[in-house]
Amino acid sequence: MIAVLGECIADAFTTRPSASMDGGGRGLELRVLPGGGPANTAVALARLGTPARFLGRLSGDVFGGLFRGHLAASGVDLSGCVEAAEPSTLAIAALDADGRADYTFYAEGAADWQWSRDELTPARVGAAACLHTGSLALVRAPGRAAVEEFARAASAHATISIDPNVRPSLAAKDDYQVARWCSWADILRLSDDDLGFLLPGVSQEHACDTWHEAGARLVVVTRGAAGALVSLDGERIAVPAPEVEVVDTVGAGDSFTAGLLHHLHAGGHLGGRLDGLDLATAAEAAAFAARVAALTCSVPGADPPWATRLATHPDHPG
Repeated sequence: MIAVLGECIADAFTTRPSASMDGGGRGLELRVLPGGGPANTAVALARLGTPARFLGRLSGDVFGGLFRGHLAASGVDLSGCVEAAEPSTLAIAALDADGRADYTFYAEGAADWQWSRDELTPARVGAAACLHTGSLALVRAPGRAAVEEFARAASAHATISIDPNVRPSLAAKDDYQVARWCSWADILRLSDDDLGFLLPGVSQEHACDTWHEAGARLVVVTRGAAGALVSLDGERIAVPAPEVEVVDTVGAGDSFTAGLLHHLHAGGHLGGRLDGLDLATAAEAAAFAARVAALTCSVPGADPPWATRLATHPDHPG
């Protein structure tokens, strides 16, 4: 099993203008889909066939019901979730011409950031071979300290995967303590945009070496249509991305992370410090992850593929 700790967010996308109810002026229609980086990763893992447990604080509001239905329908184990009294986080997404989303968040006092040490007990992660976390739950107060302490403790018996999933509108650069996280994490997956925010002007190769020195064995930098850079203990290889007609890129990075972890888990590489992993195997996992991400880009929103879809198209993303 792989456990995923973090947020589940209501992603609202603009559809089309509509007349207001009183007939005066024009309104804005929004289509709300379940999202949030960690929740997307858990969904993608379960759809690929890896048992996935989501550790989230799910509100009792209408969005919380949407999240529960979506996660359960994808086969995600919700036994690690907390029934939260606070409201869900809402993100309004504006898509650019390339399908990239720019978010406006409504997150103050939301359920996702209120983790306490009493809630994050060892029983929540169980016997998971890997714990994946990061994103906003690891940087938003007041719960971030409890999340980090929990993940650090889990590293004693599980592989730890981190995705910073940078959101500058909700957290400052200093909140992303990536080097400190790498002291107890084994896998770091981030986008080139994340890297540009965290270490502006630093080459991808130098950034990888910085985080290797801090402790992470495997660093993967995803580069959109240009594929990914895979770095294992300083050995590196570039992995291309499949060509795909992009609808939007929402959830693509989360799906990549899920594909990477799924492939490593299937090969028996999770559950420790990646001691048996070599660069060729890491590159195979990243190539598989790129296919999963490409399929996610071919549909609206964070809607990762099921394993049957990858089996139908073994050589092409869609």
